[in-house]
Amino acid sequence: MSKIQVSAKMKINPGMLDEFKQQATKCISTVKEKDPGTLQYDWFISTNKTECEIRETYESSDVFLVHISNLREPLRILFEKFASDHSVAIYGEPSTEVLENAKARRIEVKVFSFLKGL
Repeated sequence: MSKIQVSAKMKINPGMLDEFKQQATKCISTVKEKDPGTLQYDWFISTNKTECEIRETYESSDVFLVHISNLREPLRILFEKFASDHSVAIYGEPSTEVLENAKARRIEVKVFSFLKGL
């Protein structure tokens, strides 16, 4: 199976920056403890502190599915209280299971297949 990369973007709800950061820390801690196949899980915040982007890399689609399962509750809290306008792009060749999981959760995912590079 091939490595996949993910870019997740979201808006931070007004007045919720500190709480958003605390929940982000919980998500990162969970990944460190439970997701050994996660190669990158970096959170970035815009200079005006209203948007966040997560850059993620996984060894395989199977590892990504484990990641999604492990973060189900922390991410539910994040999007229920602290963030909105979530979008996801996947780079590589995600498995059918990854795409079905996103569809079942009503998450619109754009998939970009590799064209050329170094």
